[in-house]
Amino acid sequence: MHINSLFFVFFLARVLCPLLQRGSFPRERAHCWGIKRVLSSQLHSDMDKGDGSIKYILNGEGAGTTFTIDDGTGDIHAIQRLDREVKAQYVLRAQARNRLTDRPLEPESQFIVKIQDINDNEPRFLDGPYQASVPEMSNIGTPVIQLTATDADDPAYGNSARVVYSILEGQPYFSVDAKTGVVRVSLADMDRETRENYTVVIQAKDMGGQLGGLAGTTTVNITLDDVNDNPPMFDQRLYQMSIPEVGPVGSVVGRIWARDRDVGVNAEMEYSIIDGDGRDTFDISTDPTNLFGIITVKRPLDFESKPSYTLKVEGANTHLDPALRHRGPFKDVTIVHVSVEDVDEPPLFDTPAYYVELSEDAEIGTVVKTVSARDPDAANNTVRYSIERSSDPEAFFYMEITSGALITVRSLDREEVGWHNITILAMEMSRSHTHTHTHTHVAVRVLDVNDNPPSLTHYLEAYVLFVPLQLIQTVAAVDRDEPLAGQRFEFRLSPETVNNPNFTLRDNQDNTAGVLTRRGGWSQQDQTVFYLPIFISDGEQPVHTGTSTMTIRVCSCDHEGNVMSCNAEAYTLPASLSRGALIAILACIFVLLVMILLMLSLRTHRKKPFLCDEEENVHENIVRYDDEGGGEEDTEAFDIGAMWNPREAHHHPPGKVRQDMLPEIESLSRYVPQAIVGGVGGDSNVHGYVLAKLLDADMDACAPPYDSLQTYAYEGEGSVAESLSSLQSGASNTDHEYDYLNDWGPRFKKLAEMYGVLETNAAPMW
Repeated sequence: MHINSLFFVFFLARVLCPLLQRGSFPRERAHCWGIKRVLSSQLHSDMDKGDGSIKYILNGEGAGTTFTIDDGTGDIHAIQRLDREVKAQYVLRAQARNRLTDRPLEPESQFIVKIQDINDNEPRFLDGPYQASVPEMSNIGTPVIQLTATDADDPAYGNSARVVYSILEGQPYFSVDAKTGVVRVSLADMDRETRENYTVVIQAKDMGGQLGGLAGTTTVNITLDDVNDNPPMFDQRLYQMSIPEVGPVGSVVGRIWARDRDVGVNAEMEYSIIDGDGRDTFDISTDPTNLFGIITVKRPLDFESKPSYTLKVEGANTHLDPALRHRGPFKDVTIVHVSVEDVDEPPLFDTPAYYVELSEDAEIGTVVKTVSARDPDAANNTVRYSIERSSDPEAFFYMEITSGALITVRSLDREEVGWHNITILAMEMSRSHTHTHTHTHVAVRVLDVNDNPPSLTHYLEAYVLFVPLQLIQTVAAVDRDEPLAGQRFEFRLSPETVNNPNFTLRDNQDNTAGVLTRRGGWSQQDQTVFYLPIFISDGEQPVHTGTSTMTIRVCSCDHEGNVMSCNAEAYTLPASLSRGALIAILACIFVLLVMILLMLSLRTHRKKPFLCDEEENVHENIVRYDDEGGGEEDTEAFDIGAMWNPREAHHHPPGKVRQDMLPEIESLSRYVPQAIVGGVGGDSNVHGYVLAKLLDADMDACAPPYDSLQTYAYEGEGSVAESLSSLQSGASNTDHEYDYLNDWGPRFKKLAEMYGVLETNAAPMW
């Protein structure tokens, strides 16, 4: 079996059709792929005599789908488009069979159909579009990015896969290597600050770039990276700033900025104060963005000492490019003028705090400490001092308002309060603004003085069996004082009990003492309780002594010495007085008390109606006045005779007695001394009565009204009668004249007679 014209036909199918598509044969272009059956080859068996008795069969890859065979002639046709890039070859099998019996006449023959390549695929950029960057100011020829285009055609056959690169857009800034596809810088000194982004279009063409080759394009977006090629520059040659003089250390004064056209790390700045009279007073640092300079206070400010400062500040880039140093210097200088604003500052103490040691026996009026504060402002106003009462609630101290002297006004006691922490306020006195004040602390340590006697700590009661030289108790002493050398106590019995036959005291020389019995054999029948005074003295000067009494109770015991009972009574009851008799006596006393209480209760109930009447009368006597009283001439509202003669207050004629005034007159005249009431003149009676009532009011702390002292710093100016105060009465040695009272009318006639110049020589009232 023979195969004829296979490759020739395939070549025509792969070469002529693309030529028709590209327009080489315009009249045939539309019909190239419209061919349904293309003769690829022909099979022929030697046994085929042309009588149609042989049938040809085709099997294998693409049989029936891509290739078909004419079973009578053996012609093989391609019925689908062939693409080498999809499948480069097919393996087919052919056989000749008897058409009637279907028996094979020859063995099956295998043959390979290879698809020959033609240029039917354009180059493609698989990863496009591309992003690339290159530093600004790069030299010509600096590579930017390398592009690679892929052609699906067979590179081993002709120039179908030979790609050539060219640039369609992006000149004159960039170029591309025709063979390698490397994009390079083609223009020197490109400036990012002028233009930052560029778009470049690259073409890849097969067939070596010849006419008729297929081409593909892609876009490359190129960004110029920043380099430090621009020096910084301040916006202003002179900055004006201000800050109050009370601004604390570390407070921000202002912010400056040296602008840099670069970005990122190339624009980061470092600031420093290189000159000026404020180098030691102010500091400058860079903010977190490393762009701005922050000026802060380094030392406390004082307007009165220096009201303004001048700073010379330099700003420099921190990241320099060695290749571009010739474009520098990369720094700039500016001047900052800082004005200190005057503020009304509070007074300033000469020291922040004071420490004083004062003996607890210091006399009242002792000057503890004299504090001093001044007004730091230029006005230098007067400073006044006071104590913050919350720091001295018990008022042990007094502050002299002008001198600042802290003085004791109460006796100090270290044992009660060992430390006094006094807060002193200093206030600036000025009429032009609000008063400002500050404070300081005075720590007063009260030093100890031996002013407390010692005493026993405990064990003031003991129980004893009378055994000779028995140790009853060991006692110790305590002293509220705290001497520097420590406590040292001496114990002994009081002088009246030194020679007692029952007990003795032994000083242990270690601030303790032992109480011992001297003899035994005592019985509870004789005495069960003994009181033993113990005399204790301390070892400090002046020596203080104290006496503590120990109670010793006698306990009974059996013949073996075991304690049976301890009697708590001071003495035993007499044998002649039995317990029943004692109970009878107590019962009689109780009955007597009940009878006395019952009699008092009956007597109180008998007097109750009269008291009710008097109370009702008192409550009902309410007098209302619609006009002003007439003084002494008004004899109907009040009987002045009762004031002139208190003794006769009880003997008013019937009908003239006022129930609303009688109880008051009785209570007033009850305590008048008889010597005064019995005087001769009426004036003496009234004068004595008033003095007696004044003494009575002074002795009674609960009697209203209470005395009150109010101090006013300013006089009122709206009174027609002008000032009635006596604050300035001491300015003149002359007596006041009250002749103008005669012009005030009859209501002030009595005052005019009392204080004015009388026309007649009348006797004084008091």
